[in-house]
Amino acid sequence: MTKRPEEIALMAESGRLLADVFGFLNALELIGMSTMQVNDLVDQFIVQELKARPASKGQYGYAYALNASRNNVVCHGVPSAVDVLQSGDIVNFDITLEKNGYIADSSKTYLVGEVSPLARRLVEVTYEAMWKGISAVRPGARLGDVGHAIERHARQNGYSVVREYCGHGIGREMHEDPQVLHWGKPKTGLLLQEGMVFTIEPMLNQGRHAVRTEDDGWTVVTRDGQLSAQFEHTVAVTRTGVQVLTLRAEEQRR
Repeated sequence: MTKRPEEIALMAESGRLLADVFGFLNALELIGMSTMQVNDLVDQFIVQELKARPASKGQYGYAYALNASRNNVVCHGVPSAVDVLQSGDIVNFDITLEKNGYIADSSKTYLVGEVSPLARRLVEVTYEAMWKGISAVRPGARLGDVGHAIERHARQNGYSVVREYCGHGIGREMHEDPQVLHWGKPKTGLLLQEGMVFTIEPMLNQGRHAVRTEDDGWTVVTRDGQLSAQFEHTVAVTRTGVQVLTLRAEEQRR
């Protein structure tokens, strides 16, 4: 379950490259682009520019380099040529990248054009909730502390936390132990140890936490049709705290 320092160094390299992918996305004019166009550009950037592999492509039979989850889509949104981004949308791009045999996983919810204050606030609080969870990671803490920190921040701001999907261990495989719930009780759950590597990826809903999967078998949406947002980082437990392996350029101050 724990990784050796040399393995974490390789994962940090994958994470650095994945952060570059989001830097590439940050520069795109998303209005009027289809989610399939975004997928194809990201695929090309990972393969041709970074000399890496889109790890989700071919995983579990999935055919694309990213998930594109727009507005009321909670997660696992499938890119489509007819899913065209419009001003006012929020969209999460969830991307995994493999380099030298090790995988990094991260996601970011983008504000497309002029977004309503209510949508903007959901995205801001979801980002804050992820960092609340990350801040709870240290040797001797427990996974319940991480989930509790996320859920508390969400509830304090009037949002619900999706319970059906969670973070996960990661390394040579995209999904490893442990499962990282985004809700929980303090001082419960798995004891965190130096060398553990996992994702923290809360999904917050404007309305109820209930979700359903659409007929394509992938796309998960809110049951009440209200907005959902998500952010994700891959983190490693260090001797003194936590290292964010997928930290993006605009987050370096953290």
